[in-house]
Amino acid sequence: MTSYAPAVRARRTALAVALGAGLALVLTGCTGEDPDKGTNGIGKLSATEIDTRARAAADAATAVHLAGTLISKDGSYTLDMRLNADGGTGSVTSRQNTFAVLRVGDELYLKADTAFWSAEQDGKGEDGDGEAARKLGGKYVKVPEDDPTYKQLRGFTEKDTLLDGLLSLHGTVNKGERDTITGVPTIKILGGKGEGGAFDVSLTGTPYPVKVARGGGGGTVTLADWGRSFDLAAPPQDDTVDYGGELPKNSG
Repeated sequence: MTSYAPAVRARRTALAVALGAGLALVLTGCTGEDPDKGTNGIGKLSATEIDTRARAAADAATAVHLAGTLISKDGSYTLDMRLNADGGTGSVTSRQNTFAVLRVGDELYLKADTAFWSAEQDGKGEDGDGEAARKLGGKYVKVPEDDPTYKQLRGFTEKDTLLDGLLSLHGTVNKGERDTITGVPTIKILGGKGEGGAFDVSLTGTPYPVKVARGGGGGTVTLADWGRSFDLAAPPQDDTVDYGGELPKNSG
């Protein structure tokens, strides 16, 4: 009887060698694969260069949609704002109130419900002006430029002001991990080890910042719709109240 064992063993050995070589080739290919293939190449740059290019892209963009929470010693604010060079529109939520803010050029409007205008004044438990509350509730109230509220609210509608503050990193700038945020591959830039703030930069298309984490637990904000235009116009006259003088104190 003829024995086929040597031939079988030979074929098995040859197969094992072939599979091993194939596996080695695959592993070598994976190890040598360029992580920046198919990206905008921003990940190859130094942390400082990425920081500079991301800021430049943000500055050059004609518009942005900003959403998230900002925390400071003055309180916590949740924003959902669309901003461009001419102004902004959206909503702001503080610890006690939610209101709409609209700015077109230098004209600033605040829209809130009656309860907002009826809120207690100075924390003394006194009712606000009920007549004024009924007049202002649900309307766009034009904020006088010399009113103390004007400067604070305008800051929520200024693209350059908000972005300059959000994208300011403190400490030595470092590169962090890569991630995917809302389907967009990103690379993180850190101030120090993150205590000085951080933001994620898109690895596709224009290197826009897509998410910001402020240092010191100052809140997290997402940035989207870069360059996407939106309608920005003064509200209809029949939906607007020109309060004239200084707004009620509880409007801050």
